[in-house]
Amino acid sequence: MANKGSYRQKHAEKSGDDTFARQERQALPAINDSLKEQYEAGKLLLIDKPLHWTSFDVVRKIRGRLRIKKVGHAGTLDPLATGLLILCTGKFTKKINEYMAQEKEYTGSFTLGAITPTYDLESLPEQHRDFAGITESIIQQAIISFTGEIRQMPPIYSAIKKQGTPLYELARRGETVELQSRTVFIHAFEIVSVSLPLVRFRIICSTGTYIRSIAHDLGIALGCGAYLSELRRNRIGEFEVTDAKTMEQFMEELIADS
Repeated sequence: MANKGSYRQKHAEKSGDDTFARQERQALPAINDSLKEQYEAGKLLLIDKPLHWTSFDVVRKIRGRLRIKKVGHAGTLDPLATGLLILCTGKFTKKINEYMAQEKEYTGSFTLGAITPTYDLESLPEQHRDFAGITESIIQQAIISFTGEIRQMPPIYSAIKKQGTPLYELARRGETVELQSRTVFIHAFEIVSVSLPLVRFRIICSTGTYIRSIAHDLGIALGCGAYLSELRRNRIGEFEVTDAKTMEQFMEELIADS
């Protein structure tokens, strides 16, 4: 599992893509004091998180650009997920827990026939198994047990903290990680299409739900293994990703308003 604070840098080094580095080096005009004061007073921002960015990457970039300390997000998205990220600035950070508690809607894909330690593509697939006998009908039957109130075990590689340390750091160091299951609510679980080994889905769920765990547990139920291969958050409560701005759009608007 990559270190969350340096995920973009590691991805850039591995892929040879220095886009992130160029963005960090780019000199941008300072925002004016009046605009800064507006963000300090409190604003709600809807950002479409880019692939390979951590949620904290977005917070850190915007915090640095605004030159204010109080910027936080209302619900983590993993680096390999995209979509809606709610950010609060200034006095609006008091509302973060309120936004975090709202239901979420996701779309994405599971890949059948293997598992990964992280339950997604942040680690390599292993324990490959035959999925030839799996049909759409079998999958539809299996997801019935994943709707309504369910008990879910979070991934070992997760941002849940134990005595202040994220579990993914403990797992990466090889330390024993004791997990406790949690109750979550799946309001809707729809199979959008099946083109084996790929299964596309739509899920509406309560806060605290790990879609990676649903992928892993569904693979167990099907007997062939599965992992999360794509994830996008489309909605948090009444807020839609269609109303969100990309990081580029947000930065350009700041320049225009300054």
